[in-house]
Amino acid sequence: MAVSVRDVAAAASVSVGTVSNVLNRPDKVAPDTVARVLAAIDELGFVRNDAARQLRAGRSRSIGLVVLDVRNPFFTEVARGAEDRAAEEGMTILLGNSDENTDRERSYLDLFEEQRVHGVLISPLGDDESRVQRLRRRGTPVVLVDRVSEDRSLSSVSVDDVVGGELAVRHLVETGRRRIAFVGGPTTIRQVADRLAGARRAVADAPDVVLEVLETPSLTVLDGRAAGEAIRERPPADRPDAVFAANDLLAMGVLQAFNMLGSVRVPDDIALIGYDDIDFAAAAVVPLSSIRQPAALIGYTAVDLLLKEAAASDGEHAPERVVFQPELVVRDSTRGPAR
Repeated sequence: MAVSVRDVAAAASVSVGTVSNVLNRPDKVAPDTVARVLAAIDELGFVRNDAARQLRAGRSRSIGLVVLDVRNPFFTEVARGAEDRAAEEGMTILLGNSDENTDRERSYLDLFEEQRVHGVLISPLGDDESRVQRLRRRGTPVVLVDRVSEDRSLSSVSVDDVVGGELAVRHLVETGRRRIAFVGGPTTIRQVADRLAGARRAVADAPDVVLEVLETPSLTVLDGRAAGEAIRERPPADRPDAVFAANDLLAMGVLQAFNMLGSVRVPDDIALIGYDDIDFAAAAVVPLSSIRQPAALIGYTAVDLLLKEAAASDGEHAPERVVFQPELVVRDSTRGPAR
């Protein structure tokens, strides 16, 4: 059975209030009484329940973070940046993985609200903001991560994915590619939809270029491999001469499929570019060109905005929108000649 404050008070022959003062305001207690209470704590093995104390104060010292897929190194870097900023304030990050599932996303939001976290950072699955809006109205600060609020009513930190998609496809066009496949999905994920919109914008400026969309069930290596195998099985004349994958995990799966039988050479036959510029992109068998996002900075900035919102009185903090610009990183996977 856990030792309580009452047990410590009885052992030290003091009141519960005196034990509380020793734990929280020892300067208000006589030194010999402090020594007696600390001795009782040591003897009984009392462990302070900081969580309960923080909840009584109104909020915990934890921040909830819900990401789309914890297997994606991009979100790992986002979490690391968030953790760095939280640690500067003596706070911790509680990580939830929605796994691109709305039910799991909802469960994490409910759990974080029950635990009265200091606030919630979330990369939401769809465009429906009603759940996070309700959370915010009930007093839990919320900041969107890697997404913007449709009506600008929520603070957010993101990258301009439309520009990123345009950068990727414009680069492919400039290297002489004319039949480009976009691999990614589902397009209900806002980031995917924005990257596709950017790709289409780049193609609109190049009338002789064709863009084909190969939607995937999710954004994993396995989904990329399946898409790559489907492309590989086509007659060479029917294949695209370039692939823009919606993230680096998909791009790595496509690359694996192309390399399996050696029938498709990257970049000689098909150029390949991904998105996020995770560490594995540079280390791939054929180093991958990619669109870089400042993942750790996104997480760090999101916590910063959340702390500002939590510190403000009701209605005093206007939502802030921070948008970073993506960067094209060119490697071997797009350097070869077009057919």
